[in-house]
Amino acid sequence: MSDIGKIRHHAALFDRVAGRAGVDLQDAAIAGALPYDGIADAVLRCMDCPLPEACQVWLEEPAGADIAPEFCVNREIVSELRGQAS
Repeated sequence: MSDIGKIRHHAALFDRVAGRAGVDLQDAAIAGALPYDGIADAVLRCMDCPLPEACQVWLEEPAGADIAPEFCVNREIVSELRGQAS
């Protein structure tokens, strides 16, 4: 996978995890709850995660009560954004 392909893949994973938690990253950025560089930082953290395949599996499972998988390197930020969206 090319570098840009890897960035896009992990950006999509982060967006899907956030979306499953009820967080629209675009809305969060527009509202100032998450600066655009915060999204970039989250994507970079996601790229360093050793478990992207496990994340994909988690995303394919029926939605549960969990905000993000326990192993998610962006779990805390998704949780914070979800609390701000409530």
